[in-house]
Amino acid sequence: MKLLMICATFPFPPSRGGTQVRTFNLLKQLSYYHEITLVTQKAEDVTEEEIEALKGWVKTLMLLPRPNNPESGIVEKVKRFCQFLITGTPPNVSFLYDQSIQNWVDQAVKNNDFDAITCEHSVNEIYIRPHWKEKIKTVINSHSSVYRTCQHQLDTATSENSQRDRLYLPLLKRYEKRVYQKFSHVVVTTDDDYQQLKEFKINSQVSVLPNGVDLGLFPERSSDPGGHHLILTGGMDYVTNIDAACFFSQEIFPLLRQKYPDAILTIVGANPTESVLKLGKNPGITVTGKVPSMAEYLHKATVCVIPLISGFGIKNKTLEAMAAGVPIVASDRGLEGMKVDGDNTPLRALRANKIEEYVKGISNLFEDKKLRQTLSKNGRNYVENNYTWESIGRKYEKIITYPL
Repeated sequence: MKLLMICATFPFPPSRGGTQVRTFNLLKQLSYYHEITLVTQKAEDVTEEEIEALKGWVKTLMLLPRPNNPESGIVEKVKRFCQFLITGTPPNVSFLYDQSIQNWVDQAVKNNDFDAITCEHSVNEIYIRPHWKEKIKTVINSHSSVYRTCQHQLDTATSENSQRDRLYLPLLKRYEKRVYQKFSHVVVTTDDDYQQLKEFKINSQVSVLPNGVDLGLFPERSSDPGGHHLILTGGMDYVTNIDAACFFSQEIFPLLRQKYPDAILTIVGANPTESVLKLGKNPGITVTGKVPSMAEYLHKATVCVIPLISGFGIKNKTLEAMAAGVPIVASDRGLEGMKVDGDNTPLRALRANKIEEYVKGISNLFEDKKLRQTLSKNGRNYVENNYTWESIGRKYEKIITYPL
């Protein structure tokens, strides 16, 4: 088939972030059997080497410049809110809109150039006309619900701007209800997002397709290093990861250092903000920035912590740690969409949402090698059986190629 994939975020390298990981790996699986034209935008940090590497996975790469960040003044913010109120389209979606892309896609659909169109991430929905689904398969790969994310950040007091988000919340609900109706098929990553769309009474087909992991990039470690070494991973310019790193470093790690004076915490992830870099000044904490191999750092850790306070969807960082065979202590948000504990479920991770639960869970793993081995083995098997990009890619292909 001839497939058109639209992704405003340049999806390479897949180590760059969650959107890139999901988009590239699904694109990679589809490219083995279909001709792919990718429309994307180039941010300033995208290199020529990365562009050439991505070209090797597609038939045609249509690359346009990504818009500069919007102005941050109060007048501009008010204008953006008014525009959202009038048009029904959130500022982060309209900001990325490029009329030349729209013109090109309109002409391609008119000419019947493609058999199906996918929008990789919901921000790309803006290029799809509602009436197209009568003549061509249109799929939106949602990644996560913006409405649910906003609601949860308000509920947990983790919103960057609670006054703004309270105004945005009903508009986001209206937006998602409207947008998903445009598509032949909607893909979400978790059952919770699926239930949300059922509440919205979306008349499009909806499928749950979780994130995956590349087992070649994240091999199972050969031995347990022991010791008291913690690792926390993720893009350190993303607000949910920043909050998690600061929360754990400031509220939990000092308590662990009292029990285990030799305990160390390594924060691994690209583009650390100033607030994350400052954490590296605390005793026992190292902030690495981007590293050549995340798996190598995971293999050295006794325990991986995923103390997310907000954010929805299955987390790549959780899957990667499990694949690497590293025992995990994580919050409900870090374990969303995954069956890791409970009746008739093999123990695959320890769950913690309170400070004392983190201290207890990590202490148990530090002191119990058998427990570490249980989580390591069960976590790896769980990923192998349910979350490889090969198996998820095959499911995505069926969704795209299934007739209207």
